[in-house]
Amino acid sequence: MGLAIVILAAGKGTRMHSTLPKVLHQVGGKPLLQHVLETARNLKPEQIITVVGHGAEAVRKVIGDDYSQWVFQEEQLGTGHALAVALPEVRASQVLVLYGDVPMIRADTLRAVVSNIGPDDMNVLTVQLPDPHGYGRVIRNDEGLVIGIIEEKDATPQQRSIQECNSGILAADRGRMKALLDQLDNQNVQGEYYLTDTIALAQEQGLRVHAVTVTEEAEVLGVNNKTQLHTLERYYQQRMTHHLLAAGVTLKDRDRVDIRGPMPVTGRDNVIDVNCILEGDIELGDDVEIGPNCYLKNVRLGHHVHIHANSVLENVVVGDGCQVGPYARLRPGTVLSPKAKIGNFVETKNAKIGQGSKVNHLSYIGDTAMGDGVNVGAGTITCNYDGAYKHQTIIGDHVFIGSNSALVAPVEIGPDATIGAGSTITKPVAKGKLAVARSRQVIIDSWVRPKKGA
Repeated sequence: MGLAIVILAAGKGTRMHSTLPKVLHQVGGKPLLQHVLETARNLKPEQIITVVGHGAEAVRKVIGDDYSQWVFQEEQLGTGHALAVALPEVRASQVLVLYGDVPMIRADTLRAVVSNIGPDDMNVLTVQLPDPHGYGRVIRNDEGLVIGIIEEKDATPQQRSIQECNSGILAADRGRMKALLDQLDNQNVQGEYYLTDTIALAQEQGLRVHAVTVTEEAEVLGVNNKTQLHTLERYYQQRMTHHLLAAGVTLKDRDRVDIRGPMPVTGRDNVIDVNCILEGDIELGDDVEIGPNCYLKNVRLGHHVHIHANSVLENVVVGDGCQVGPYARLRPGTVLSPKAKIGNFVETKNAKIGQGSKVNHLSYIGDTAMGDGVNVGAGTITCNYDGAYKHQTIIGDHVFIGSNSALVAPVEIGPDATIGAGSTITKPVAKGKLAVARSRQVIIDSWVRPKKGA
């Protein structure tokens, strides 16, 4: 009684007006198809088969082969034809049909769709809509069984008043489904084989067609254009921010926070200000405050961390009690030890900043191992690139670096050393020593500033 999930994802998506295959357009930072595949995995099926057509190689390259078995539909002749192409690959006894452009379907909803399916049953997913305009209406008999789907253009006024609409998602016995697909014809305006036509055929042949109904349209809303894509993006963000609020996070404005990726892991008493984007894997400790207009991607923040306004953090780890920003950029490989401080207009990359160390203003620290209690003056840079290779700067504990200094890597500054302001350091500085490397100041008394017309 295994389950195979077949995902139909071969459409071109002409109305998207894009060279990108439709199912690779993103909601919440992930392709539409990836949302469907991740939900499908939650059902633990025996097989997941994805039918691809337009842009098949691009789809496989982005998604990879770990999620699904792939079947190619050479000609796009309708949803019924797409399932017929996939069915020979199905080993399981039950088939659930999903769509690669319907990303918000929930696993619990699908579990209801695949429950209690016998050889003579078909389950279809329907949705109750306050405004069903444009949707095919679900026709039931007196027993509540589905006996057909009627398109709006073919419906009577009474049928158009029906608010239960077809989603296209269905589940059935594999053998029964094959027999129904073999009877489909393409005698319609589009000349295509419609999967929805199997519902009427099933009823005519004595199968019991049951409806599983959802009330939230977004769960079954497909993406055919950028307007629908935008609608689902906002729905996804509302769903994610609802979870954040439920977890106790204070959002200054839930409509101005975007989560792109999985739900952040969060502690207590955290605050996120407006216009923040959290992408990828995000972990927040307790008492974290993220100021307005910040972008965080794959970031782990410890307890009592404050990220000030307009800061960008990507692939970094920030220890307890750290301060970052405003206007700071922490690039991949940055690790801040507890109580470190990165100030305004500071950029770091592949840098370990020691406990209590401060880089307060207008500095670049790259490929650096910095000890504890270091103070870096404004305008300091590590010159880590020689035009071909990157080199490391090592700074010991309790070093003081004067403003406007350049540390030319590879170079090591010993513990307790001091670098005079304006120095260019090219050689090692021993423990406790003062290094000054600047030009001698000269005063020219007889100099006269040039003037125009003189």
